[in-house]
Amino acid sequence: MKKNMRVVMKMQHNGVIVDMKQRVSDIALAISWRELSRTYFDKSASWFYHKMDGIDGNGGDGGFNEDETQQLKFALIDLSNRIRKCADSI
Repeated sequence: MKKNMRVVMKMQHNGVIVDMKQRVSDIALAISWRELSRTYFDKSASWFYHKMDGIDGNGGDGGFNEDETQQLKFALIDLSNRIRKCADSI
């Protein structure tokens, strides 16, 4: 049985989302974030993991800006469509 969890959204003053890891926690272990970062962002896994942790590459505050957030949303929707298509073919 799945618990209903309320996710509190955090943003920095400049609109950067710093709690993305918490927001995607339900699917975090089911996805290869390394492949997602390469396929949809053309970035390294370390870049993506830093973004997920809300830090920049130098250890300071960071996270996903508005464009990157939309890009991640598109990537997850595209991946979900691909999974659905695969399931439908079984």
